[in-house]
Amino acid sequence: MTRTRRLAGALAALLLFAACSPTFNWRTVRADGAPVQALMPCKPDRAEREVPLGGLNATLHMLSCDTGGLTFAVAWLDAGDAARAALALDAWRRATLVAVHADPALADDPAAQWPAAVPGTDRALGLQAGGRDPRGEPVSVRALHAAQGGRLVHAAIYGRAIDPELASTFFDGLRLP
Repeated sequence: MTRTRRLAGALAALLLFAACSPTFNWRTVRADGAPVQALMPCKPDRAEREVPLGGLNATLHMLSCDTGGLTFAVAWLDAGDAARAALALDAWRRATLVAVHADPALADDPAAQWPAAVPGTDRALGLQAGGRDPRGEPVSVRALHAAQGGRLVHAAIYGRAIDPELASTFFDGLRLP
């Protein structure tokens, strides 16, 4: 009987531990100096690199994490002024599609767009498409590109299947203070 109780106790502890370790552990994040605040479902890694984008060379800053078979990313850069930002934003939308081996012309296709809004931005555009990941496996992307003056923000979810409620939580959590 004692062994059965210990086994039951161990099982209860495992269940309690599992209940405290959710797949999507949402948290508000903002990197030092970032013009964007995001709601991320896992603790993000931070990275930055120089990128060419729409005739602009800029430092791209990124927060990203993987959970539940999905990758969540929020990136930003400063294009300098609104005119350069508009060109860079369009180039970023096309680059998002190229990254998943989708047709970049989808950036202008109304069927691939979704209504997007981000508090604090002048312009926000939603984009969704299917493509292939680096291993050649099917992948979906749901992305949002936004601008505030010369600052650009990109938020995206990549994975096989993207739950609409999960996407809504992620994208509704974006703010440009």
